[in-house]
Amino acid sequence: MSVKVNITSKGIQKVLKNYNEKQAIAEYIWNGFDANADTIEIDYVANALGLLESLTIADNGYGINFERLQQKFDPFYESEKSLQIVAPKHTSKMHGRNGVGRLTFFTFAHNATWQTTYQSEQGFCYGEIQISTGGLNSYSHDFTAKPTVTGKIGTTVSFTNLRIGEQEMNELVLPYLINEFCWFIELNKHKNYSIIVNGETFDFSSNVKTLEEFNLFYPDTSVTFKIKYVHWKENLHKELSKYYFLAGGEEIYKDYTTLNKKSDDYFHSIYIDSDFFRDFDFKSFENEGQVAIFGAAKSSPEYRFLIKELTAYLKEKRKPFLKEYANRLIEAYEQDEIFPVYADENEKQLNKPELVSLIKALCELEPKLFNSLNTDQKKTLVRLIGLLMLSDQRDELYEMFSGMMELEADEQNELLYLIKRLHPIKV
Repeated sequence: MSVKVNITSKGIQKVLKNYNEKQAIAEYIWNGFDANADTIEIDYVANALGLLESLTIADNGYGINFERLQQKFDPFYESEKSLQIVAPKHTSKMHGRNGVGRLTFFTFAHNATWQTTYQSEQGFCYGEIQISTGGLNSYSHDFTAKPTVTGKIGTTVSFTNLRIGEQEMNELVLPYLINEFCWFIELNKHKNYSIIVNGETFDFSSNVKTLEEFNLFYPDTSVTFKIKYVHWKENLHKELSKYYFLAGGEEIYKDYTTLNKKSDDYFHSIYIDSDFFRDFDFKSFENEGQVAIFGAAKSSPEYRFLIKELTAYLKEKRKPFLKEYANRLIEAYEQDEIFPVYADENEKQLNKPELVSLIKALCELEPKLFNSLNTDQKKTLVRLIGLLMLSDQRDELYEMFSGMMELEADEQNELLYLIKRLHPIKV
C-alpha cells in the first residue's frame, strides 16, 4: 500500500538545507531512544573501493504501531522553524524527534526500509515501510503479516544505494556521534544504555577530560545529593552545559549551569541524584518567599545550598582550564601578530610582559571579551589597553572593563586588584 506524506516540496528543500549525513544518522539513533530503546546497533559494510554497501540502525524499542503509522510518517511541517528539530529544553526525553527526521536519509542514501515489530493485544505484529529519495512525499508499507504469539520488539532501518564511504563514517560520523550522545549515555549509565557499532560497544570516554563523583550533605534536614561531574573535551552540539536533576536514577528536570554562557569552551555536565527532587517544583524561582505546599521549591534552603556549592565547585574546576585557554589565546595573538610592534627590543622587554599579563588575566576573568573579534578588532582592543597602561590611567581601565564584562561582586574585586597592582608601562 502506498501513502502520500503531507509535506510540500518547499518543506523538503528546507530539510535539505538544514541537514547533513552526520545529523541525519544521529536522528535515527534518537528515534530509537525515543522509542524507549536501551540499545542501538549500527552496522555497516564497505566494498573494496571504500564505499558503504549497506548500513543498518537497529533498536530494541517498542516498534512502530501500524495504527499510528500515519502519525509517525506524516509530518505536518510547513515553516522553516518547525522543520528544525529541537529537543525539549528541560527534559532529555526526545519526544517529537520523528516526522521529518525520518526523511533525512536522503543526505546519504537513496532508499530506506523500516522493518518493525511491536506488541499489541493480538500479539507481536510485524511490518515493513519503504521510502525512496525520488519519492520523499510518499511511502509504501506492508503490515499484512498475521500477529504471532512470540517475537522481539524493535525497529531496524536499512539504507541502500549509499553515498557515504567507510572513511567518512570512521573520521566524521562516528566522532560526531560521540559528542552528540556522550552526555545522554552518561545520564542513563545505570540503565546500561549503549550504542554498538559493528559488534563493539561504542566508547564515549574519548570525550571525557575529567569525571568526579562526590556527595553534598545538607545537615539541617539531612538531605544528601549524589553528584557526578564530567568535564568534556569537546562541545555537546545543541545540548550545552547543564545540571541534570534525578530522583532514584530517573531524570526529573534539567537546566543550564551558571557557567553555561561564558563562551570559553568549558563544556561540562553535572548529574545530581536525590530523593529531594521527588515532587520538586522546578518552575518556582529562588527568590520566591512562598513555600511549596507539596514537595520543595527553588526557594528552599536545601536547593540554595546545592546551587551555591556547585557554583563554587565549577568555578574552581574552571580556573585551570581558563589558564590553558588564556595561554592558547596569547599564542594565537602572537602567531597572528596582534600585539603592537615596538621601536626596539628594550621597549619590548619593558612594556610587552605587563600587557600580555593583563590580557591573560582578563581572559581568565571573562573569555567572552575576546571571542568573536576579527583581526582588526583584536588589534584595536590590545592597543587601547596598551595606551591606557602607558598613560597609567588605571581608573579608566577598570571602568572600561567593568562596563564591558558581566562580573559578579568577587570578580569585580579581582579585576580592581588586578589593575591596581599593575606596574606603570615605561615610555
